[in-house]
Amino acid sequence: MSVVFRLAWRYFFTKSNQTVINRINAIAVVVVVVASAALLVVLSAFSGLKDFGVQFTSGLDPDFKLIPRQGKTLLLDSVDRHSLNQASGLVSWAPVLEEKVFLSFESKNQVAVLKGVPLNYPSTIAIDSLVLVGTWNPMENNETVMGYGLASTLGIGVFDYDSYLNVTVPKENPKALLNTTQLKTRPLYVVGLYRISDELDNKYVYASTAFAQELLDYPADQFSAIEFNAPRHTKESLWEQLPRKWNDRYQLLDQNDLNAAFYKMLKTENLAVYLIFTLVLVIALFNVVGALIMMIVDKRPQFSIFKAMGLAPHQIRQVFFLLGCLISIGGGVIGVFLASIIVLVQSNFSIIYVPGTGIAYPVLWESSNVFLVSATVFLLGGLASYWATRRVGQLAVQAN
Repeated sequence: MSVVFRLAWRYFFTKSNQTVINRINAIAVVVVVVASAALLVVLSAFSGLKDFGVQFTSGLDPDFKLIPRQGKTLLLDSVDRHSLNQASGLVSWAPVLEEKVFLSFESKNQVAVLKGVPLNYPSTIAIDSLVLVGTWNPMENNETVMGYGLASTLGIGVFDYDSYLNVTVPKENPKALLNTTQLKTRPLYVVGLYRISDELDNKYVYASTAFAQELLDYPADQFSAIEFNAPRHTKESLWEQLPRKWNDRYQLLDQNDLNAAFYKMLKTENLAVYLIFTLVLVIALFNVVGALIMMIVDKRPQFSIFKAMGLAPHQIRQVFFLLGCLISIGGGVIGVFLASIIVLVQSNFSIIYVPGTGIAYPVLWESSNVFLVSATVFLLGGLASYWATRRVGQLAVQAN
């Protein structure tokens, strides 16, 4: 251990003869502890809210979704189906048909997205577990499962076979001279209601693939997209399992692509929260600057002793620079440790609840947040120590 570090270590643990300096040093450490702990707690809380929000926003999104680069549909023949069945790492896959439709029930109307899905669709997305009222069975007798919000807007209930939901789409008439459109309407009976979030609850109406193809006049091998349940795959690795002829025709989207605006908003908010609390940490580090200046003033009479010991002026400056770093690092480590305990206790025992609800406030301990807070404290602490000790070398030269 060098003489410079030993002196800084001694000053860090040894009390000064001046009581006020001891109190200033103690306050500097406590403030760094509180600021670093607050930064980690806030980032962990935001991570928890982000994870909590993603569950609702992407509740109906697959791991990956294949869509056409141009146009509205893609072709899926028997050869393509065989290739997908032979692909490794796929839990399941499902071709789907999606189209905006006009819903009407009695005197109420609403626009929604009709989604025609195959029988095995719940193995791709666990939509059946999200049905709160009724059952998941949109496969026979023109049955449908719709969002709770849509049902409330239309005033429709489940298993009401005396009345039905009308689904209408425009149908082009190529034989007409002016290429006018006609309307095509088919009935659906509601057998289930799902509930996730306000946005999704007002968006989808699920029906069988056969119903959607008949309503939209699509052939049996034409679909809007293919959805994949492939948790072990990345986008790149999944592309390697798909037919090569699809590379130019179709594009593969993951959940980040499917919710690009939402994830961009989360990143922006996370950056804003980090910058705000980093500013709090910067203000807190002014206490470290003050403590170092007071220590330099208190120990200035000893500079001549340091020179007699053979320390150069820049080494004397390093002593106080390391002292400031020890204050910052020590406070940061303690703050991160205390904040980690708080986050883990809330995560496992649910001490704090969202006001007015029975939902525990979501928090998520992440090593990336710990690293970010630690790096921020160490970097800013080093800069504050450098600024506070920049003239110590000059003072050491002047010492007799």
